[in-house]
Amino acid sequence: MHRSLLFSLLLMLTTAARGETLNIYNWSDYLPEMAINQFSYETGITVNYITYESNEEMYERVKTSSGEYDLIVPSTYYVSKLRAEGLLQPIDKAKLKNLQNLDERLLNQKHDPENSFSIPYLWGTTSIFIDLAQLKTAPPKSWADLWRPEFKGKLILTDDMREVFHVALRTLGYSGNSTNPKEIEAAYKKLLALQASVVEYNSDEPREAITEGRAAVGMIWNGEAYLARQDRFSVSYIYPTEGAILWMDSLVIPKNAKNVTAAHRFIDFLMKPGVAALVSENIGYATPNKAAFKYIDPLVIGSKTVYPDDETLKNAELQIDVGNALAHYENYWAKLREE
Repeated sequence: MHRSLLFSLLLMLTTAARGETLNIYNWSDYLPEMAINQFSYETGITVNYITYESNEEMYERVKTSSGEYDLIVPSTYYVSKLRAEGLLQPIDKAKLKNLQNLDERLLNQKHDPENSFSIPYLWGTTSIFIDLAQLKTAPPKSWADLWRPEFKGKLILTDDMREVFHVALRTLGYSGNSTNPKEIEAAYKKLLALQASVVEYNSDEPREAITEGRAAVGMIWNGEAYLARQDRFSVSYIYPTEGAILWMDSLVIPKNAKNVTAAHRFIDFLMKPGVAALVSENIGYATPNKAAFKYIDPLVIGSKTVYPDDETLKNAELQIDVGNALAHYENYWAKLREE
């Protein structure tokens, strides 16, 4: 019998015998199937993988959930929001024997002091891409360059409210985390002038817009750029002069999760050095797992797309919770998408 078929049959028999299910609510293409299968094989727990395209979508579903999700993966500022609204339950660190593998520099951040409710999963950047095979022009050097007329009808933006406003705010000289209503309004007006250039907003699989020729320039996550370049060597990932968007996504357990024990087991599984290395290599994002580095391909470690150095990140800005100002972003985002 073929080995892959044998493995699949063994996996089915093992998980069926246990009858336990873990419901993970996560971004698209953000967890290799190989890792999910390995976890199920080791534990006998079936993983039900459900996806979302934005933090906003995830938040609305989790807020109204009656326990459909056992584990979710929000970005920093939504960890803060979910935590403040009592929608998360504390992490039992006594169940995480691999917690020591994480880089201390990425722990105890403002969005969750002492990591009482969250464990870092991956970190990365949102920056600029250009496919020079489609668009033979001078590559953009700044966020402001996205407004260049030759990019009209060829531009893609992430379908992410905070990220898109972050770009406009930085081009205006403001913080991407502004809470000033006038600055947010100015960013909205700036984005209105960009609408004619936008061919689509995409946070599902934005690299497909590149590889299928629908977009030639725009904003993209570093992992998507890394994977796109594997298919098209003409794709470049560029860190803008104003500074890239810096983010970290974390593993959290919703307040009403039904399989809390399995959620902890999966978090601990992902912190195994070999598993963390597998995730980073396969999806092109940086792991916070310092013990995993010796298992990661040196070519991946040496890629500034995946692992930017301090000089590259000198102007980068980490997204944080903007509190009540979020309502201003939501108002102008709705108007922008109606245009």
